[in-house]
Amino acid sequence: MTTVASVSSETDSPYSLSHLDALESEAVHIFREVAGEFERPVILFSGGKDSIVMLHLALKAFAPAAIPFSLLHVDTGHNFPEVIEYRDRTVDKHGLRLHVASVQDYIDRGVLKERPDGTRNPLQTVPLTEKIQDEKFDAVFGGGRRDEEKARAKERVFSLRDEFSQWDPRRQRPELWQLYNGRHAPGEHVRVFPLSNWTELDVWQYIAREDIELPQIYFAHQREVFQRAGMWLTAGDWGGPKDGENVEKRLIRYRTVGDMSCTGAVDSDATTLDAVIAEIAASRLTERGATRADDKLSEAAMEDRKREGYF
Repeated sequence: MTTVASVSSETDSPYSLSHLDALESEAVHIFREVAGEFERPVILFSGGKDSIVMLHLALKAFAPAAIPFSLLHVDTGHNFPEVIEYRDRTVDKHGLRLHVASVQDYIDRGVLKERPDGTRNPLQTVPLTEKIQDEKFDAVFGGGRRDEEKARAKERVFSLRDEFSQWDPRRQRPELWQLYNGRHAPGEHVRVFPLSNWTELDVWQYIAREDIELPQIYFAHQREVFQRAGMWLTAGDWGGPKDGENVEKRLIRYRTVGDMSCTGAVDSDATTLDAVIAEIAASRLTERGATRADDKLSEAAMEDRKREGYF
């Protein structure tokens, strides 16, 4: 009969994987599986922390060879300058190819119109889906995690999209024993989420363990912000602040990074990785629930956008 002591000793075996090792191993397996199954994959890369970790894992998966995928960013024109600078520097550092789909181009051509609230985050869907179709990408890696939002929690690691890039939850496929089904008809593609089973805390602990560089926007810094709908937003040319919205300088940091127009900052004095990890461990709100105005448009805001082709 197996005793408690023997179970403990087996768990503590030097041959067992740590929690982060297991998550890393799963993600590396997913990257290699896609490389073997698909002809033209691409990695969504915005310069945000999840896409940074995803790129780091891809580099590990294929080292010492180069990553066999290019990168894709949907540029809204309202991005944080620090994040765009990081994106371009990372592309140059690793000699990668970056595809950029510009929301501003679609606005200039009259295909899209500015929203009354000034946010362009919901306008990303058309540039994203058309770029996927034009470049004939058949697998698109995204950094979405199930802990972020309830619609993302419904999605599989391999998520089939139809010829219009739309998501149908009823077409989800079983993924038993880490067996992934990449079968798709011509014109369809698969969205792939290597970080599905990670939490925000896992991401930050992995960043600390791997000593991954991040844009400084993720750490506490003095910034000019104003309050709207209970969130601290960055002042800028995108349309904020409006009359009656007072700009003030505060010590803040960002938990997640999207548009300046819809991503709120949190008051924080966490200037180091250890301090950020301690702050997140004590939080009872998800990063998107606390700081993303685009997810507060309705109860089903994210799911509605995912059905239309958004990530």
